[in-house]
Amino acid sequence: MDFQPLKYIYKSAGNHEARTLLLLHGTGGNENDLIPLAKNFGNTFNILSVRGNVLEHGMPRFFKRLGLGIFDENDLKFRTHELVAFLKEIAIKEGFDVEKMIALGYSNGANMAGSLLVLYPNFLSGAILFRPMLPYKQMPDFETNNNVPVFISSGNSDSMVRTEDIEFYKNILQENNFKVELNQLNAGHNLIEEDMALAVKWFHKLF
Repeated sequence: MDFQPLKYIYKSAGNHEARTLLLLHGTGGNENDLIPLAKNFGNTFNILSVRGNVLEHGMPRFFKRLGLGIFDENDLKFRTHELVAFLKEIAIKEGFDVEKMIALGYSNGANMAGSLLVLYPNFLSGAILFRPMLPYKQMPDFETNNNVPVFISSGNSDSMVRTEDIEFYKNILQENNFKVELNQLNAGHNLIEEDMALAVKWFHKLF
């Protein structure tokens, strides 16, 4: 496949045993966006923040879409495979353990992380999904053997996502052996302080 490298920022914790927090930005963001949020989780892990390879009207994304809330699922699959190939290569280059990676994604980045969970269910050791949507309308067969923990926070007044769809998302992940914590917050699509407080509490409880 014609995979392309991704632009990224890597910050080492200085410990070969450290976990790595993989940061995946939202539409129009870049590899700098989520680094300030990562500091809330402490300084004992590596940070790998990447920029999506797709441009939509000049705005970086991780995969194409056909319209608002309508994903180009073929491109999503391709970009997911591209990202995994990149992560395996960059782990060797930067010297971190690719099997100790926790994804943190917002919006478009959360959907990319969700696709990782579906197409590579044993690849991540955890995931934080802020304002995600179902990555695929018809979810393929998938199952994790590692009881991978997943944190989801969704906004009750988020016009992008229906509450029942997020409940379905949680249920299908749980049915396939993921350990899911879902938080429905009084919020829209933008993040609020409660998102971070709950995610940090979840993170430190598990990692």
